[in-house]
Amino acid sequence: MSIKDILYLGDTDLRQQAGYLAGVMSCSGISFDYLPSNLSFDEKLLKNSYKAVVLSDYPSSNFTASQLEKLAEMVKDGTGLIMIGGWESFQGLDGNYSSTPLADILPVNISDSDDRMNVSSPLLISRELPHPVISELPFDKQAPVIGGLNRVTPKPNSEVILRAVKFTASKTESSYTFTQGESYPLLITGFCGKSRTAAFTSDVAPHWAGPLIDWGEARVNAQANGAEAIEVGNYYTQFFSNILKWLTKEI
Repeated sequence: MSIKDILYLGDTDLRQQAGYLAGVMSCSGISFDYLPSNLSFDEKLLKNSYKAVVLSDYPSSNFTASQLEKLAEMVKDGTGLIMIGGWESFQGLDGNYSSTPLADILPVNISDSDDRMNVSSPLLISRELPHPVISELPFDKQAPVIGGLNRVTPKPNSEVILRAVKFTASKTESSYTFTQGESYPLLITGFCGKSRTAAFTSDVAPHWAGPLIDWGEARVNAQANGAEAIEVGNYYTQFFSNILKWLTKEI
């Protein structure tokens, strides 16, 4: 029986996008089991006592109906859950989670149609509420940028910790003008039974994560076992490490 902290599902493969979160967990001392996006869910994993489950670009079609029900029961009984955005997360292009049991326990309402938003103009991350995940991170002084997200609606009693604010830029001969537009929920937290739950509606890896990956004043080099090596910003590393530690009730 595995005694790892996290069950990590998705983000293609450890030699591709999954190398980012795997590297963050490795250098943060967070142990994990991993299953790539192209493999169906292994029923035996439900027998393990994980502190939290991460779903990121792992389509609902990889589960059977009974496996999704069992996973939802695990969350209600104490296993944390986060869904991270992508084309195979939330509803997405192939996520299709809107009619599954996980839609009932996440802190957001999932659209029943394509919820992806890809943008070419800046989406600046804005701190909305104080929270242990972001308490030591300079969102106000060094706001990072992302390139897209899944559009969701926060549920009652959830908390929107971060929002993504869309800007358009125009140029005159001497300067640029930035015009603020609509904002979208980005990091939403909640509770389900004995567990903490969260949704991060952008991605942890390219392309949606964009410059967020390099957010920080120092560089972090990391490589999980069997994964691609990464070089990322220290604030990026701390941010996603904090999310997982909050889910597992370490902060």
